[in-house]
This record gives sequence, C-alpha cells and structure tokens, in this order.
Amino acid sequence: MTDRDEAGAPGWHENVGRVLAAAETAGLKIEIRRFPEGTRTAVDAARAVGCDVSQIVKSLVFVAGDEPLLALVSGADRADPDRLAAALAEDGSSALSPIRRATADEAREATGFAIGGIPPLGHVRPLAVLIDEGLLRHDVVWAAAGLPDAVFAVSPSLLARAAGARVVAIATDDPSAR
Repeated sequence: MTDRDEAGAPGWHENVGRVLAAAETAGLKIEIRRFPEGTRTAVDAARAVGCDVSQIVKSLVFVAGDEPLLALVSGADRADPDRLAAALAEDGSSALSPIRRATADEAREATGFAIGGIPPLGHVRPLAVLIDEGLLRHDVVWAAAGLPDAVFAVSPSLLARAAGARVVAIATDDPSAR
C-alpha cells in the first residue's frame, strides 16, 4: 500500500519522505510499503510482510557516554551492549564509555523518529551505525521507514553501504522474538 494525494502523486508523511530522500541521496532505490495492522515490533513486521523474523531489521538506539549510536540487528536477535562497547573500542570512538539503551525521548532526539518506526537512515543528525554481520546472511531484509506501519525491503549489503554502517558481530539470540 502506498500513500497518494488527490492528484495521484505520492503524499508521504514527512518521516517517510526523509527516509526516501536519504535513500535516494545514498543511491538506494526503495519502495515503501505500509501495513495498517502495524509493524512496530519485529514479530508484527514479519507477520505483516510474510517473512521470517530474522529478516526484520531492528534499528536500536544506544548511548555511549553522551553520544547516541544506532545498532542494526536481526529481529530474532538482541544487540549486546558489551559487544557494542568492544566494537566501538576497536575504532577508538568510545573506548571506555558505558553503553546503555537510549530512552524513548533520547532515541527520538537522536534520530527524529519514534521507537517502532526508527529507520536505518534519514536521521536528523549523523550517527555512528553498526550492523550485525548476521543480517548479511539474508538476500533481503525489511527495515522501518519512519513510521510504525511503514517498511521497505532491501539487500542487507546495500543497506549497510547506504547507512554508512560498519559490519560487526554485536548480536546475541533473543528467545522472546520467536
């Protein structure tokens, strides 16, 4: 389903428009799909699009010291803060900073999007982005497109490039995602 205005031209919500513009700037062609039943959780998204929960990209905001960062992991996994800290220490960006999940307000301030619709790109400010290597095992993954009912399909390697993400091992299995 796509949004159209009265003349038939795309009439996207501004959040979706930011995602589309960021994708275009990065050379990534995406098609946004909307699901009225919602795609707020990985399980909801997988059910709506008809894929395995492991093909859903969770865009999770963390805070390292005072700096927000984005972790992209499979819907079947959790981002491990210790692995995030180790990955950040490797590149020297937050060697000894404690890492914690961002609050809903911090996530919105860092990305410009509410939890449940945070996309991997199109944020209001530049963020460090880490993508778990496990996502690259899939041919296609589905990511949020700025709203809790909007998603897009993409090759994970193209997504990593477009988001400026560094590929690292940051995930652990999440039994609650099953």
